[in-house]
Amino acid sequence: MSVAPANPLEMLAYVVSRHIKDKQIVYVGTGLPMVGAILAKKTHAPNITLVYESGGQDPIEGPMPWSVADPVTWRKSPITMEMALSFAQAANGYVDVAFQGAAQVDMYGNLNTHIIGNDFLNPKARLTGSGGGNDLISLTENTVIVGLQTPEKFPAKLDFITSPGHLYGGNSRKEAGLLGNGPVAVITQIGVYDFEPVTKRMRIKSLHPGITVEIAQACTGFELLVPEGEIPVTETPPPDVLEVLRNEVDPQKIFIAFPPR
Repeated sequence: MSVAPANPLEMLAYVVSRHIKDKQIVYVGTGLPMVGAILAKKTHAPNITLVYESGGQDPIEGPMPWSVADPVTWRKSPITMEMALSFAQAANGYVDVAFQGAAQVDMYGNLNTHIIGNDFLNPKARLTGSGGGNDLISLTENTVIVGLQTPEKFPAKLDFITSPGHLYGGNSRKEAGLLGNGPVAVITQIGVYDFEPVTKRMRIKSLHPGITVEIAQACTGFELLVPEGEIPVTETPPPDVLEVLRNEVDPQKIFIAFPPR
């Protein structure tokens, strides 16, 4: 029996999973990062440790959590901790990779989860704020940004910097005293991006099937760096992995239903 191709959200979850290596400690956030992390554990990275933001440490296998505060994330965990101690894991170098989303992302991987609009006291929209976002991007060894890419979500200038990526480019992150490598990748429905080593500007790494540089640029409010030569096409999930994703990881389609519920 043939397997239907991956929808955009399933593609995102799969690419997230491929950014996880076996035996890593992975800080998991709500949504597709959670889906991708569980998929990685069920496929190519069975020995990872899942650390949930609410404090659950590597719970035993169960249903897909609705969020990082779902009791499933604590189910028979060897240890559960307060959020402050959970973030302290990152500060002490015990988190290899964390996944984050945001309302806005700029060319240096800085994130905005505070406001939309230029007037802080009278914004167009008031968002959730930092939560643990600033802690994670400031302290973990590596951060991967995950989200949907549009010119409004990827603007030339953020309305507010909540979580510092590579700040103003170059060595500005290190000079500010922040730990870790900062953002190392950005995953969207358009493609996968990294950051040019010297300038720290966002650069195309691969584009999903059918996507061109022109489409990627049209979905971005700043100029993307384009590498020389042919741009790779992002690997798509094989049928056996799609079966695991659909039937074992998120069978209720909480996060991978498309269009989203």
